[in-house]
Amino acid sequence: MKNLLIITLIIKGLHLQAQEGKVLTLQECVEIAIENNLNVQRSELNLKTAEINLMQANAQRYPTLNANGSYGFNWGRSIDPNSNLFVNQRINTAVLGANGRMPLIQGLRVSNGIKQSKTDLLAGDFDLQRAKNDISIRIASLFLTVILNKELLETAKFQLESGKQQLGQTKKLVASGALPLANELQLESQVATGEVTLTNNQNSLDLSLLDLKQALLLPPGVEIDVVVPEISDFSTEVEGINSQEVYEYALSNQPEIKAADARVKSSNLALEAARGALFPSLNLNGNINTNYSNAVDQIFIPNGGDPTTRLVPTNFETSNGTAIVQRVEVPSGEIEDYKVRDQWNDNLRYSVSLGLFIPIINGFSNRAAMQRAKINVQQAELNAREEKNVLYQTVENAYRNALAASRTYFASEKQVAALRETYRALENQYNNGAANFTDYQVAGNNLFQAQSDLSRAKYDFIFRKKILDFYLGKPLSF
Repeated sequence: MKNLLIITLIIKGLHLQAQEGKVLTLQECVEIAIENNLNVQRSELNLKTAEINLMQANAQRYPTLNANGSYGFNWGRSIDPNSNLFVNQRINTAVLGANGRMPLIQGLRVSNGIKQSKTDLLAGDFDLQRAKNDISIRIASLFLTVILNKELLETAKFQLESGKQQLGQTKKLVASGALPLANELQLESQVATGEVTLTNNQNSLDLSLLDLKQALLLPPGVEIDVVVPEISDFSTEVEGINSQEVYEYALSNQPEIKAADARVKSSNLALEAARGALFPSLNLNGNINTNYSNAVDQIFIPNGGDPTTRLVPTNFETSNGTAIVQRVEVPSGEIEDYKVRDQWNDNLRYSVSLGLFIPIINGFSNRAAMQRAKINVQQAELNAREEKNVLYQTVENAYRNALAASRTYFASEKQVAALRETYRALENQYNNGAANFTDYQVAGNNLFQAQSDLSRAKYDFIFRKKILDFYLGKPLSF
C-alpha cells in the first residue's frame, strides 16, 4: 500500500507538472520553434545529404578496388581449369581474384563534380538559414499578437471597472433623485457591453496563445504564456530609412539570395562536368587471380633419372584380334598429392593495363546530357532572378507597411490624447450635472475604441519595423 501511494503521488505530480504553464520569452519561443519545426528539420536532412554527396564526389578521385570469388561443381565432360584438358568427371573449382582501377584523365569531370558538391553543400546551408529565418518571423508575429491581445484585455478590464464604478455612483444619485432612472439603465447596458468585450478579448488572447503553441509544436498537455517585454524605443521614425539601401543590404546578406546564386554556380559546374564526357578518359587497370580444381589431386614430379620404356596398347589390332602396342618412354619420377595451397600459389596470375576510352558515337547521350545541363543553368539563373524580384517586392512592401504603420500609430496617439481630454472634460461636467449622459457615454466609448486602435497600431508598427530591421541585419528581439 505504501508503494502504491508513492506511485500515485508521483503520477499526480507529473500530471500537475504537465498542466503547469510555461512562461516564455520571444527568444525562447524562437529557439523552441527552430528545434521543433519540420521545415527546419527537413533542411537539416537535406544538408546532411549534401555532405554525403560531397564525400562521395571526393572519393571519385581515388582508386577503386574490388575482390571476387566463386566455388562450384561441374559434371560430365568439361575442361579442367588447370590443365585445359577435357575430362569426364565431377570437378570442384574455386576462383579468387581482385581488380582495381586508377583514374588518370577524366576530362575534369571529377574535379568539377567535387566543386559542384561543395557548392550544393553551401546552398543547403543557406536553405537551412532561410528556414530558420522564416519560422523566426512567424513566431515574432504570433508573439506580438499575444502581447496585443493582453493589452486589449487589460484595456477592457479597465474600461469595465470604470463603468462599474460609474454605475455605482449613478445608482446613488438616482436613489437621491438627482438623476433619472434612465441614466442607471444606460450604464447597466454599458457595463454589460463591457463584460461582453472583456469575454471576447479573453477569447482572442486564448486563441492567440493556442496559435503560438501550435506553431511551437508543443504537446497538447502543455500550457504556455509569454513574458511581456519592455518596449521603449519602438517609436523611431521610418522616414529616415531608404528602401533602396535596405534592398541592397538584403541582396548581399539574405540566405535565399545566396542559395540561388550558389545553385547558379552549381549548375555551371554541372555543365562543365557534362562537357568533360565528350573528351577521352584514361584509366590504369590492375588484376590478380588464382584458381583451384580437384581434378588435379596428384602431380608427377620428375627426378631427372633415365626414362623407362613401356608397352602401351593402342586403339588398333591385327586381323586375328591381337592388340597392337607401341613403345612409350616414360620419364622417371614420382607422383605426389597436389595440395590446395600449392594450387593457389602456382595458379597466381597478374595483369596491368592502360585503358583509353574515346567517345565517338553514343546515341547522342553525351551531347544530350550537355544540352540538359545548359537548360539547368538557364533555369537556375531564372530562379535567382525570381528570388531577387521577390526580395525587392518584399523589402518594398515591408518599407511601405512600416511607413504606413508609423503614420497610423502617431495619428492614433494624437487621437487618444485629444479624446482623453474630451472625456475628462465631459466627465467633470457630467458629475456636476452640466452634461447629459449620452454625450458622456459617447465620449467614453470613443476613448475606449481609440485606445484599442492605438494598441493595434502600436504593435502593428512594432512588427513592421522589426521586419524592416530584419532585412537590415538586426536580430528579431526586443
